[in-house]
Amino acid sequence: MRQLLRQHKYEVTVNQDFEGVINGCSKAQGRNEENGAWLGPDIIEAFTKLHHLGYASSIEVWEPTDNAEGRRLVGGLYGVTLRNAFFGESMFSLVPNASKLALIHLAKAMERIGGCFIDCQFETALFKSMGGKHITYDEYMKLLDCHKV
Repeated sequence: MRQLLRQHKYEVTVNQDFEGVINGCSKAQGRNEENGAWLGPDIIEAFTKLHHLGYASSIEVWEPTDNAEGRRLVGGLYGVTLRNAFFGESMFSLVPNASKLALIHLAKAMERIGGCFIDCQFETALFKSMGGKHITYDEYMKLLDCHKV
């Protein structure tokens, strides 16, 4: 990832295309076609309202293109920020490592503002490879009490 970061191959932005990210998350790997897919129109509408109220945020990863906009959304993540924490909801990647770039950008932003943690909901190989770890309920509650932000 360090090498990819040094290459500046992608542009990373915050809250420039929340709807693009949440729709990308809903459709990635055919998620929207699965029976019982949770990220349907009602949930998308609810999170979009949270975004307009300033609670939900997105990190976007863009690839340069020759199209009129000059770039294409190739990955990102979104979630809810409350107090000292970011509660990740979903992420997607159309190119290798785009979601990792978004997560790195989020972690750096949380560090800058004194955020205490990022809740990724699940312990996955991706999150473990990036330093994530499972914590106990008691540890989680202590982190929620951190008042850095």
